[in-house]
Amino acid sequence: MTDTLSPPPGSTPGSGARSPEYLLAMGVFGGLRQDLFRDAFAYRPLPPMRTDGPLTRHLPDRLRRYAAWSPHAAVLFVAFCAAMITYTDRSQGSGPGLVIWAGSGLLTGLPVALTLIRPVGAWWAVCAATVALGVLSPGGGFSSWPWAPGAFLAQLAVMVVVALRTRPRTAAWMWVLTLLLGFVMQFPGSHYGNSDDGPMAVTSAILLLIAVVVNVRRDAERKITVEQSVTAVERDKRTVLEERTTIARELHDVVAHHMSVVAIQAEAAPYRVEDPPEELTAAFATIRENAVAALTELRRVLGVVRAEDYEAPDAPQPTLADLDRLLANVRDAGLDVTKAVTGAARELPQGVELSAYRIIQEALSNALRHAPGAAARVEVGYVLGGVGLRVVNGPPTGAVPVSPGSGHGITGMRERVAMLGGEMTAGETADGGYEVAVFIPVAADTEARA
Repeated sequence: MTDTLSPPPGSTPGSGARSPEYLLAMGVFGGLRQDLFRDAFAYRPLPPMRTDGPLTRHLPDRLRRYAAWSPHAAVLFVAFCAAMITYTDRSQGSGPGLVIWAGSGLLTGLPVALTLIRPVGAWWAVCAATVALGVLSPGGGFSSWPWAPGAFLAQLAVMVVVALRTRPRTAAWMWVLTLLLGFVMQFPGSHYGNSDDGPMAVTSAILLLIAVVVNVRRDAERKITVEQSVTAVERDKRTVLEERTTIARELHDVVAHHMSVVAIQAEAAPYRVEDPPEELTAAFATIRENAVAALTELRRVLGVVRAEDYEAPDAPQPTLADLDRLLANVRDAGLDVTKAVTGAARELPQGVELSAYRIIQEALSNALRHAPGAAARVEVGYVLGGVGLRVVNGPPTGAVPVSPGSGHGITGMRERVAMLGGEMTAGETADGGYEVAVFIPVAADTEARA
C-alpha cells in the first residue's frame, strides 16, 4: 500500500506548496501596501496638542489655548524655512529660470505643510518634489544632488512627522524607499561627487529612530492610561460591592432578630387566647412557618456573601446608644472630639441605628487618618421624620504624617445612606477641614414599631 500526498489547502494541482520565503516576502510587501499605498492621501488632520502636561498646565488659560496649536506652528515654520533655503540656494535667473525659481520653493515647502492633514500623502509629495526639482534642473542648479538643501530639510521633516503619526514599520519603509530614490537619481546626471545620499541615510536614520522611540513611548503611555482608567473603574465597582456585602452582613443580625421575634410571637400567640378558633391557630402557624423559612433563606444568603475569613460578631450590633463608648476610644487614639445632641433622643429602627453608628465611626476614622492633631465634633439631631448627623474636623496640624487610606470610607457611607433613602454631603470646609453631613429619613409608623 502506497501513501499519497495531498496538495495543501488553497493550492492548485501541480502548483506545489508555497515556500516560507515566498510567504514572508508576500507578508512584507503586504505591509508596504498597507502602510504607504492604502488610503495614502486620506484626510487625517493633526489634533491639537494636550495641554495638561507638566509645563503647559501651569500656563494661563489663554496661552494654553494657543499652546495646543504649537506643533502645527512648528511644522509650518519648518515648511517656510525649507522654501526659503531653496530660494536662496538657487539663483533667480530670468525667463523660464524665474518660473523654476518660484516653483522650487513651493515644491519643497508644501509637502511639509501637507503632513498636518495627509501625512502619508505628504511623503509621496516630497519624493515627487525631489524628482520634479531634478527634472526642472537637469544641469544641477543646486549645491547638492539629488536633494537641494531645502529639499533635504523637507524630506527629513516629512519623514519625522509621518513617523510620529504612524506606526514604526512605516518609518522603516520610508527610510528604505528614500535611499532607493536617492540611489536611482544618481544615474541620469552622474552626480557622484556631490551626492548627499549618504548624509541623508545617516541623518534620517538617527531622526527616525528618535521619532519611533518617542512614538512607541507615547503609545505605551496612552495604553497605560487607558488600563489605569479601566482598573480604576473596576476598583470602584469592586469597592461598592465589598461595601454592600459588609452592610448585608451587618444587617443580617438585625433582620434575623426581627424574624425570630415574629416566629416566637406567632408560636406563643394561640396560647394567650382561651379556646382560639382553628382559623386563628392555623394563621399563626402559617406566620411562624414563613418566618422560619425566611430565617433559613437569610442564612443561605449570608453564606453566599460571607468571606472565608469572616467571623460572625459575638455581641449585638452597635447603636447610637453606644456612641459615648466610641468617642472614648477615639479620644484614646489621639483625636479631640466633642458631641452635641439636639432634639428629643428616641429609639430608632435598628437598621437606622446601626447605619448611623457606622457612618459616625467611619467619619471619625477618616479624621484620625487624614487630619492628625485636628479637633472633631459630632452632632446628632433628632428631628421630625428622621435623624441628622454631622461630623466635622479641622485641618491637620502636621504633627503626624497623614495616612493615605484606602478610599473606601466615603463609598461605604454613601452606600449606607442610599440604602436608607437618605441624603449625604461630604467635602472640605473653608478652613481646610472636612465635613460629613447626613440625613436619614424615618417614617413615623416605623419609629413606633422600633
